[in-house]
Amino acid sequence: DGLSVSLTYRDGVFVKGATRGDGITGEDVTENLRTVRSIPLKLSEPLPYLVVRGEVYMSRRVFEEHNAKREAEGQQLFANPRNAAAGSLRQLDPKIAAERKPDIFVFNLQEGSLYEDGRACKTHTESLDRLDELGFTTLPRRKKLVGKEAICERIRELGEARPELEFDMDGAVVKGNNLLDR
Repeated sequence: DGLSVSLTYRDGVFVKGATRGDGITGEDVTENLRTVRSIPLKLSEPLPYLVVRGEVYMSRRVFEEHNAKREAEGQQLFANPRNAAAGSLRQLDPKIAAERKPDIFVFNLQEGSLYEDGRACKTHTESLDRLDELGFTTLPRRKKLVGKEAICERIRELGEARPELEFDMDGAVVKGNNLLDR
């Protein structure tokens, strides 16, 4: 549970980051995203053009640390990790964003190719594996499942695991793996 952002790379270098905004026009948060340690500023390969989508979040541990500090200083507490992460990206001063230690999971290829020769991935699983190879942090605990029963069981498992996760989760996402079918 966080704030969705798009990361744009040209020749393997991070050049722009934006929020989803109103669905058409997002807010430019490039400088604050540069402070997120898990965002590669340079990919392991100089891909010509790439746009990926991810979710910026604040871990529960970091959230609790910030609120303890804020309480000790007599400041208003953050309401929840999602709002704290979103507020961190909207800071005018990137130093404040960096101090708040937001993190990101990248979950989707939006545009471009994950390969220098321009070829396309055939499956979502392949694209996530490739994003890992390029230096992105992708979603943990992802699984390739077949059949409604397996999917329902996995959703139940994730629901039960929520309290132990290092981050808040507002639900499970089920995606078709074959990208042509999607």
